[in-house]
Amino acid sequence: MRPIHCANVQRASDTPWRGDLLDAVQRQVIKVLAGCNPGQQARRGHAAIDHGRRHRRRRHALAGAAGILRPDLAVHEEAGRFHIQLLADLFSDLDQARAALAARARFWLVTVLDARELPGGAPGGRRAVAGESGKPLQFETATLEAPRDNEVLVRMVATGVCHTDMVVRDQKFTTPLPLILGHEGAGVVEQVGSAVTTVEPGDHVVMTYMYCGLCAPCATGHPAHCANMGALNFGGGRLDGSSSACCHDGGELHDHFFGQSSFATHAIASELNVVKVGKDVPLELLGPLGCGIQTGAGAVMNAMKVHAGSSFAAFGTGAVGLSAVMAARVAGATKIIAVDVNPVRLELALELGATHIVNSREQDPVEAIRKLTGGGADFTLECSGRAAVLRQAIDSVGLLGTCGIVGATPEGTEASFNVNEVVIPGRRIMGIVQGDMVSRTFIPELIELYRQGRFPFDRLVKFYPFEEVNQAMADSESGVTIKPVLRFDSAAA
Repeated sequence: MRPIHCANVQRASDTPWRGDLLDAVQRQVIKVLAGCNPGQQARRGHAAIDHGRRHRRRRHALAGAAGILRPDLAVHEEAGRFHIQLLADLFSDLDQARAALAARARFWLVTVLDARELPGGAPGGRRAVAGESGKPLQFETATLEAPRDNEVLVRMVATGVCHTDMVVRDQKFTTPLPLILGHEGAGVVEQVGSAVTTVEPGDHVVMTYMYCGLCAPCATGHPAHCANMGALNFGGGRLDGSSSACCHDGGELHDHFFGQSSFATHAIASELNVVKVGKDVPLELLGPLGCGIQTGAGAVMNAMKVHAGSSFAAFGTGAVGLSAVMAARVAGATKIIAVDVNPVRLELALELGATHIVNSREQDPVEAIRKLTGGGADFTLECSGRAAVLRQAIDSVGLLGTCGIVGATPEGTEASFNVNEVVIPGRRIMGIVQGDMVSRTFIPELIELYRQGRFPFDRLVKFYPFEEVNQAMADSESGVTIKPVLRFDSAAA
């Protein structure tokens, strides 16, 4: 079958809505169907439309209408008639329908992907989806919008697996389900919206967290603490409630996890959360810079401002903690202490810049750090997401020192500390998201440090095929792998 490309199709909001709405939609459908072979799976179209009618919701129904026009399904001209009838059923008032479609500019009538064969032999775009709390991710074949004016379409080359993916899979952070996970993507730009100016097709990009760019924290250089951080990164869609993807049968599918949902062969992101990178460094390696590695390094180098001659202790030696250790060495700290229960990771910490290690199963880390530093560290960073460990990190801080918190904890987690032992020594407790970094400038800085051999984050990475996402998650949780990275069959070009 000849694939249909969005480049040749107008959006609903671009259609000149003159006269009867249904006639306009019919003209659009005929335009989309022009040149397509007769359908062989019309029953799939019936199922999609029936799904939309049962839900009686515009978003689901329009998704169903888009689903029947997927180029990897044989398209029958009867689909056009279904679409017309669907709109007639949904909207009794033509003005309401016209306004809804034009204002929302929701689903394009075809998928942006062609009918190429992707991993596992499934046609179209594959996505790893969290469908039920605590269950393994399931692969879904889904349709995808073309990018809106301020968005980009990225063909994924690789994506990191982060602790937060597991936290959301298990619903320790409440998010809508089903949800396409993944938020450390790296890939090649394939399409850009009309208003995008910072990247173009063919550019290599790293995808990072999403922010609004308009609130007070964003305007003052702290986009990681955006007032809309929760909705934009964990809301399951854009701020207006829309999503880019839908199931092949028209079912609901949430995305825009961290503004990207990169456990997918292709992803839609905003211009704001893609960072152009050079082509002289392996793109498949760079995805984790967009979250975990940026978080640890940024907490040290930017948020807490660890300085030359200072003492620093990282509680937890996963990807975040070891990135913090490497960053502390770059910053010039002279006592760098790694705390963990995993002896293999502690040995790696020594190789990456730690001057001392503490196995907290064998000794009290607070006592050990106070002894090593002569009273307490200038800076500590809690990376484990455990309340008991946070208390140790706070108690390990010296006079006028700072304890940073980056570990992702389940919602509602509380921790205790001795108020007087914080107030009198002047200790500070700092919450830090994404290292409090502006990714567009910081990620290239980390890449340059890597080029110079001063930030060897590649030593944390182990690659897995995309199809082994659940194994990669299990290996991360068991401690077998520090930073799993999923590779797709598509190579960078």
